[in-house]
Amino acid sequence: MTQPKTLFITGAAGYVGAMLVEQFAKRSDVTKIIGLDKEPMPDLFKGNKKIVYIEHNMADAGWEDLVQVYSPQVVIHTAWQIREMYGNRALEWKWNVDGSDRVFNFAFTTTSVKKLIHFSTVSSYGATAQNTKEHLFTEDESFKASEYLYAYEKSVVEDHLRARFDIAKVNNAVLQVFVVRPAAITGPRGRIDRVRFGLQSALSGSLKGSGSFFYGLVSLMVSWVPVTTNWLRQYLHEDDVTDIIALFSFEELEGAYEVFNIAPPGPAVLGKDMARAVGKRTISIRPWMARIVFFFMWHLTRGVIPTAPGSWKWYSYPIAVDGSKLTKQYGYKYRWNSKDAFVKNEGRYARTPKLK
Repeated sequence: MTQPKTLFITGAAGYVGAMLVEQFAKRSDVTKIIGLDKEPMPDLFKGNKKIVYIEHNMADAGWEDLVQVYSPQVVIHTAWQIREMYGNRALEWKWNVDGSDRVFNFAFTTTSVKKLIHFSTVSSYGATAQNTKEHLFTEDESFKASEYLYAYEKSVVEDHLRARFDIAKVNNAVLQVFVVRPAAITGPRGRIDRVRFGLQSALSGSLKGSGSFFYGLVSLMVSWVPVTTNWLRQYLHEDDVTDIIALFSFEELEGAYEVFNIAPPGPAVLGKDMARAVGKRTISIRPWMARIVFFFMWHLTRGVIPTAPGSWKWYSYPIAVDGSKLTKQYGYKYRWNSKDAFVKNEGRYARTPKLK
């Protein structure tokens, strides 16, 4: 049995971070979880004596001393400003890139820390017109330059992490690093528990009744689902995410600096499949049409609708990845395929339908 651990999780109020905090706090081999986020503590943490919550932006100094007193053995970095901030790229860079550098510095300079797990993204492989539905990107392929800020910042942060690890390696510092590049994460909690703008919420119509004029407009616009010829998505079930991170956090694994695409095997979900899953018909469009709509929606709503520069490509061209390295190297078997993750009400956050 592994020794009880103390974990430090950034982005603890976010979709993924909050799930990790909640699920890992149930484990008998967890002594304490320190959660850091710039947002207030989620209600589901309140009253849990294992959880220490620090409301602080990771890019600002001051949180390090508060966390260090608990001597965490595992650092899990999920914090990220995903939606581009309209007209304020400098602040976003500070939060994401400078903030990540601060987290990495903490991990590499705190002697108690033995593992660092960093959430990256498959988006950084780059959505281009040259991509095909058949090609599966592997971990040894290089990222492409991107105007999409989310993908670009993630690639920069990965470079910074690798450089920081190489410096530590020269100095014989012992710290095991796991980088995960997840496909689109979804599941019952993502669809039901959180009202947030995303592809699935827009297509399903769950944005209706949000009180936002712009969200209502989007729901009206996707009465039919616009799809391009090669558009697809791979979906990763939220329970697979927590199980994979548990594997890295609590098991004794070989490896020093390991990078994994995390996406289940099997077919991706095509545009027509997404439409069928939410009971809608499709209408074929060309990528240039998506580009025009995204441009006007971005500026007319001043970023309220997240159609940031370059993001239209991710709704036009395919990015499919090979997630089998995780299975080959550590024996992990995905519990849900992409389509089931997208549509099924199964897992730890499944809801029992109400009787009419």
